[in-house]
Amino acid sequence: MSLARELLSEVKAVDTAVYAAVAAAETPGLDRGMSALSRAADHGKLWFGAAGALALLGGGRGRAAARRGLVSLGIASAVANLVAKPLTTRRRPERQELEELAARQVPMPRTSSFPSGHSASAFGFATGAGAAWPAASAPLRALATVVGYSRVHTGVHYPADVLVGAFLGVSAAELAGRLLD
Repeated sequence: MSLARELLSEVKAVDTAVYAAVAAAETPGLDRGMSALSRAADHGKLWFGAAGALALLGGGRGRAAARRGLVSLGIASAVANLVAKPLTTRRRPERQELEELAARQVPMPRTSSFPSGHSASAFGFATGAGAAWPAASAPLRALATVVGYSRVHTGVHYPADVLVGAFLGVSAAELAGRLLD
């Protein structure tokens, strides 16, 4: 086996093991919150709400942050969902349908697991908006991180899907910044 294949196999083993550890953890205090957050981020709803709050409460800087965040989200979402997902065939995680884990799960999407579109959108918006208004950067990135984790916690993504989605989001925000400047 080539070195690249061996390394890829080991990364996949770690990815699967981390997912399994999260899935096996009993976290009733987190389950409902992670499920609700994951659903709130569906179709960018959370980020459109954040953009509205930034625009309404942040004056000129808030409006600039909202605009840059939404452009970044649009690029990230398009690349993740319209380009990357159709090119990959990674299956979604197998979820144990245990009764005690039902509170944490969200409906299983039908698209490829790789990359996470939620994470791409989250990090695209957070990075783009944060670049325009640095004071908003840390809270938005923290929220994006929790959204990414929620996708693993709810059983619809492996950690590597989320990491690559985050990378796509940050990259999209860089591109959006260049286009808007």
